Amino acid sequence: MNCNRSDKNFKNVKVALVHDFLNQYGGAERVLEAIWEMFPEAPIYTMLHDPVKMRGKFKDADIRTSFLQKFPRWLKKRPKWLLPFFPTAPETFNLRDFDLVISSSGAWLKGIIVKPKTIHICYCHSPMRFAWDWNEKYLNEQGLVNRRKLFARLLLNYIRMWDKSAADRPDFFIANSKATQAKIRKYYGRESMVVYPPVEMENKENRRDGGNKGETENYFLIVSRLSPYKKVEIAIDTMNKLNLPLIVIGEGAPKYVKHLRSIAGPKTKFLGFLPDEKIKKYYAECRAFIFPGEDDFGIAPVEAMNFGKAVIALRRGGATETIIEGETGEFFNEPVAEVMADAVRRFIVKEKEYNPDKIRERAEMFSKEKFKENFLRAIGEMRERGEIG
Repeated sequence: MNCNRSDKNFKNVKVALVHDFLNQYGGAERVLEAIWEMFPEAPIYTMLHDPVKMRGKFKDADIRTSFLQKFPRWLKKRPKWLLPFFPTAPETFNLRDFDLVISSSGAWLKGIIVKPKTIHICYCHSPMRFAWDWNEKYLNEQGLVNRRKLFARLLLNYIRMWDKSAADRPDFFIANSKATQAKIRKYYGRESMVVYPPVEMENKENRRDGGNKGETENYFLIVSRLSPYKKVEIAIDTMNKLNLPLIVIGEGAPKYVKHLRSIAGPKTKFLGFLPDEKIKKYYAECRAFIFPGEDDFGIAPVEAMNFGKAVIALRRGGATETIIEGETGEFFNEPVAEVMADAVRRFIVKEKEYNPDKIRERAEMFSKEKFKENFLRAIGEMRERGEIG
């Protein structure tokens, strides 16, 4: 019996969860974790699982992988080589025994195939970025030229066609932000409900007030998966120009991390992976949090706000839905160091005017409890309309 132990409405509903990959732990995996807490007996289907990189997360879950898991380790470490197999893998899962399948997907596993009476709800983190709105950026970042770039264009064209077809398979979409909702409508022609992702809120008694008690250190902070689309290099360049200290927490592809280190000034420090408990200290003691890239929601800025910290962010994507300009942070309009520098200066001028309590209050609107409540309400509304049995 797969059910949420705190919700009797799902007592007799057999539930399965589906997630693209379990080979790194980030915002999407936090969402899956919260959904799994609601349906703790549900098995989790995923294309690839790396227990080492997951660092103990989902260790008690019933994880069921695709045929890709049997490939040699050296090949699984090169996802670009596996790309031709990704459209096929979602279609090989046997989900016949379930009444409700919830996919957590930003790419492939919304393309699962279920029996006619099974309801498939897709929690969409974003339409496939590299195939749609970031298509040209992706090709340029890969450094492809001539025939290789032509081949990549043809492959991405096929992937877009597959992705559009796969987007017709879920019965319902839940978007992680209004920004994602608009993309789902634009690229897939589908409507969706918005349920913001869960952010773990620190207990009030455990939060250190870095702003009012002299505990703030003289550094700015980034906590991020180190990928090119996160635009961490813009923040590094900005802090180099302003001669301000920056701490970067997170890991990513070695080649990209090496590039970031090569352009960093003497006041930028890379701490790599840190467990959540250690990251909290840096949230609590930083002057402000830096969010230089465009994300469809962005959990890390809200985590920083939970500690009463203002956020300096690019005015795009989900950040525009979580940050209130002048109250919980500052925006810059273009991903350019000179433009970002102006936002940092604006923050410094009125740094003491920011109210940590108001910033925390804003963050609490995106708590895990709110997510669970809103997620179950969304499913409940579908059931009330007779769309879910």
